This record gives sequence, structure tokens and C-alpha cells, in this order.
Amino acid sequence: MSVITGQQLFKPLKDITHESTISHQCGVTMNDSVEARCIAEVMEDKPGISVTYLPAMIRIDGEGRIEFRMSEIGEALGREMNPHLFEISTSTHYGRMVMVDDDTVVLFGNMDDALAYE
Repeated sequence: MSVITGQQLFKPLKDITHESTISHQCGVTMNDSVEARCIAEVMEDKPGISVTYLPAMIRIDGEGRIEFRMSEIGEALGREMNPHLFEISTSTHYGRMVMVDDDTVVLFGNMDDALAYE
């Protein structure tokens, strides 16, 4: 089990500053479950991805784009995973979520990149 280190995911309100910049981050938050742990384990070794285990939730965050392959998750899970079951497993997401095909869900941090799939 990995826990993000070296940075604080949540900041106290007094430490938050307003900046006029655009973040290209994207990610999902999932209730801790068998499926969520499997998704997190598949994603945690990918470059640019951080996985944070909280007491009842798991967060997966990235910069620019995160690609979730259903076949890869299903193989690790030991049963079928499809985009619809994946979406049920995610409590919420930020960034633009696009189902590219029956095997691929992509989160885009840059909304312009997602327009190619509209």
C-alpha cells in the first residue's frame, strides 16, 4: 500500500492562496472497496500518478491526463471491468472524463485536449 509522501494533499483553509493560473490536474476519488483498491494498485506504478489512501477513500491524481484501461484493471481484479462499472466505482472526479472506447476511460486536466473526443 502506498501513501503519497513529500506533499500535503489537503491544506488548511488559512494556507490556501488564490492564484490566477490554470491547473491541468485531474483525478478520481473512490470509496475504499475491492474494486477501488484494485484500480489504485494498477495505477500507482504509472509515471506521474499519485495514489493516496485515506481512512475510507482512495484518491488517484495526475497532471494533464490519466488513462484507465479496463482490460488491465479487469485482469488485476480477476473479473470483467468496463467503463460503466468503473464509473460506479468512482465517487467523484475532476477534469473531463471521456470514454474513448469500451476499454479506455481518460481523464483530461486540459479541457482543450478533451475536445477532440466531443
